[in-house]
Amino acid sequence: MAKLKALSLPSDIREVDIQRRIIIPGLINGHVHLIQSIMRGLCEDLKLHDWASCAIWPLEVNLQESDGYIAAKLAMVEMLKTGTTCFLEPMLPASAGFDGVCRAVEETGIRACLGKLTKGPRSDSSAGIVDARDAQASLMSIDSVISAHQKYHGSCDDRLHVWFATETPRGADEAGFAAIGKASKEHNIRLTTHLAEAATDFEMIQEAYKATPGEFTRKVNAAGPHAVLGHMVHLDSAVDFEILKADGTHIAHNPTSNAKLGDGIAPIPELLESGVNVCLGTDGGPCNNLHDLFRDMHLAGIIHKGRLQNAEIMSSEQVLEMATINGARALGLEEDIGSLETGKKADFVVLNSNGLHMAPFNEAMIGEGGNHPATIVVHSCTGRDVEIVVLDGREVVRDGVLQNINEEQRKFGARASIAGLQKRSGIKAQPAKRNWKYV
Repeated sequence: MAKLKALSLPSDIREVDIQRRIIIPGLINGHVHLIQSIMRGLCEDLKLHDWASCAIWPLEVNLQESDGYIAAKLAMVEMLKTGTTCFLEPMLPASAGFDGVCRAVEETGIRACLGKLTKGPRSDSSAGIVDARDAQASLMSIDSVISAHQKYHGSCDDRLHVWFATETPRGADEAGFAAIGKASKEHNIRLTTHLAEAATDFEMIQEAYKATPGEFTRKVNAAGPHAVLGHMVHLDSAVDFEILKADGTHIAHNPTSNAKLGDGIAPIPELLESGVNVCLGTDGGPCNNLHDLFRDMHLAGIIHKGRLQNAEIMSSEQVLEMATINGARALGLEEDIGSLETGKKADFVVLNSNGLHMAPFNEAMIGEGGNHPATIVVHSCTGRDVEIVVLDGREVVRDGVLQNINEEQRKFGARASIAGLQKRSGIKAQPAKRNWKYV
């Protein structure tokens, strides 16, 4: 019997030993606010509407010069290092500096869908909650999104896509939302919005627009396979589940953010059972504190078991799909990414599965009654276990270290940027609330 000859590798190919390793598709973050990365830790222990109106939005409108670029690049770098290769940014205001954010996408090599915030008219300025960004509404028109789409969509070797992003429906005129939705369909530009995040959001939708969240999406042309709805925590189950399924609208679940802001727990198992596509997001730095999608996978995999008192729901495989192929479907990229298949783009992550926190996992026992790798990925791994990240065929992380990106420079820039932003906005971190005493 003839012996097989050893393969002779080209000089520019690196051979990697993947024993004790798990390979997964690149993670897809379906909802992450880039420019809020530098606001991490500033807005703690606040309810959603106070958090946004009194802290986050005043900080956002005070972004200047390169702040948006610095914040966006910081978030992208953190995502890359923790295994996320693609994301959807659901609301970039004018102050973010769209050109700078696009430059950060180009420099990091990440795959990005950038939702550019679009604001319609607000005939009653007292409606809803105060939004400091309204002062810049003229810069966030439908035409500005169309222009950005023409300039940037498909750039960076087709890694950068431009989307419409509407504000959360909390009193702005319904006609404005409908016009944005109409433009999205007419110009074939995908659409994302925040919806029904807090219980009071559900009440506002009913009062201002005479609809449930699902019915609202139909009224304003925001329903369909081209649309991703962030949060959807508070729904009318008798109406909304069937609407979302019938229309093929996607949902981005943000379990950590929804828990931290006290918004509640979205009915994700019920939506999945209804046939709705659900992906996973971290949301922003101030309402999650990390952009590590592994942590959100773990929480998504356990929080619903507790809520429904049913240990059989939300399997590890299902949660991993939410962070990969479901995310690809939501972004309209399932033909290219989201799974390890012949013909798809080379976006994948190599995890070191040899840590104490994964023992006694043994790949030799897969199929023989040993730990399933999906369980290890979802419930044992964190971003610190990411060893290699390959994006579009290029190695962007090697041995846990970012290639061609200076981490210290990113941290230094973020510290300088937030110092100026706090000075201009007057927003400072509040002292921690104490309800205990030293003994």
